[in-house]
Order: sequence, then structure tokens, then C-alpha cells
Amino acid sequence: MTSDILIFTNGRATTLPAIEYGAWLGASLRTPVRLVGLDEDPSPSQIDEATYPLERIFAEAVEAFKKAGVAYQLEVQQGHAEEVIPRRVKGLDALVVLGPLGRPPLKRLLSGRSFRHIMEQVAAPILYAPKTRLPLKRMLVCLGGLGYEVTAENIAVQLAQAAQAEVILLTVVPPIDLDYPEARHVSENWEHLADTNTLTGKSLRQGLETARAAGLQASVKVRNGNVLEEILAEVEGGNYDLLCMGSPYSSHALRQYYTPNITAEIAETDLVPVLTARFTREK
Repeated sequence: MTSDILIFTNGRATTLPAIEYGAWLGASLRTPVRLVGLDEDPSPSQIDEATYPLERIFAEAVEAFKKAGVAYQLEVQQGHAEEVIPRRVKGLDALVVLGPLGRPPLKRLLSGRSFRHIMEQVAAPILYAPKTRLPLKRMLVCLGGLGYEVTAENIAVQLAQAAQAEVILLTVVPPIDLDYPEARHVSENWEHLADTNTLTGKSLRQGLETARAAGLQASVKVRNGNVLEEILAEVEGGNYDLLCMGSPYSSHALRQYYTPNITAEIAETDLVPVLTARFTREK
């Protein structure tokens, strides 16, 4: 998967699920983890005080790492998450684990959620954990048929294999906005899409083959309607422990600039942990 697991915290309690998830990942994948503390408001007078937020979080994290039996390292970086995380991860073969940073509502309103900015700047896979949802028993993997989700799908299969989790492959057939043969064929045959020779059908069959080759229980689910609304409905009703999606930044098409960032919008609901990864071609 990756050679490094980097977990980020700014000392807020909202990041504890990410630390717990990172500990589980390290133990399950037998990979050491590195916890990076973000000192976003450095003040020399508080470094040694018991109220210093990173001290409390680090203490809880060390306990979680020891309990999981995972090797770990700790470090502190000064600066805001939106600047430090992309710089710290750049060039690394890493999996980034983070949670909500507990920004004030006014800041979120004015500048948007931090996850959206980090997702745009970080090319590495990101596991966003607003809650823990462990053990991992049931995983939803979203497939769009264009191939941008392949990297996320491959990581998802490795995680599912480590946890022996059930994998459900989901695709949503949206209303036709451009009338061309492939779109019409998908729309007319959405109830048995995996049996068609469309790009989406091929993607679903390949996903099933990959998951079953890894010894996993896997199935396909197809929904019809607005993509965001249908994925949220599936998440809310499906009792999933992890949602895996591709990243819009996998694509260099102009479409990404004027369509919603579905992955970010779903992650920001804080309903379930979300794994997202950009598509990368194998060397």
C-alpha cells in the first residue's frame, strides 16, 4: 500500500478518532505510524503547561499505539494544518490520516472546511475519520466507470483483506445531461448494469473480480438519481464502516472545475470515515 502512515492532530479532541484509526491501520497493515502534532498557535509560555493541547493528545495517542502494538514516532510542526500537511507529505509514499480540526463555525463559513483545502493540495491518499467505526466489517466503494477510482479501490481491497470486511461496490446512474449512445445505454439498463458492456459495467465486473480474488465477500449495488443524494442515502441506510471514493483531482478535465466535489461534500457530513485517493498509473 504505502510505506508511511502519517496521522495529523492539532490537539483538538475531534482528531482522536483519526488517531484511533491510525493505530488500527498500523497494526492491521504491520506498518509503523508517525503522529505529527500541529502547533497552530505557538506560545513559548504554554509549552510546559498541562493545558498545552498537544501534550494531552500525545499522551492519549501513545496509549492507543501501545495498546494496538504498533511502532510509532512523534513529532511537532509549527503552522496551520492547511500549510503544514501538504508540505510534510510532499514526495512521500504515504497514507494521510486526519479528522475534523475543530475550526470555529465562523472560520468554516468564511474560508470553508479545512478538509477541502487539504484534499486539493495533497496528492497522497487521505483517510478522513470524523468517527472511528471499528472494527471494519462493511465497506462501500464508489465506482464511476472512468477509472479515476482505481487507486482508492485497490487500497480499499487491501484494507478489507486485512479486516476480512465485506465489500459493496456502488455506482450511481445520474439523469442524462448529454444525449449520446453510451449514456442512453447506461440509463436504460441501470438495474443490471454490471452485465452490460459499458465502461461502468466493465468497471463493476473488474472490481468484483479484484475483491473476490483477494478472498473477500463482494457484491454490486446500483442506484439511480442525483449522485450526491444517492450516495448519502446509501451511506445512511447501509451501516457502513468506511466509504472509499476516487478524487476529483485525479482528472485534469475542465469538468472538475464546475461540478461539485462529491467526495468532499460527503466527507464533510461526518457520517462515516472516508478514504479518498487520486488515480495514479503504475510505473
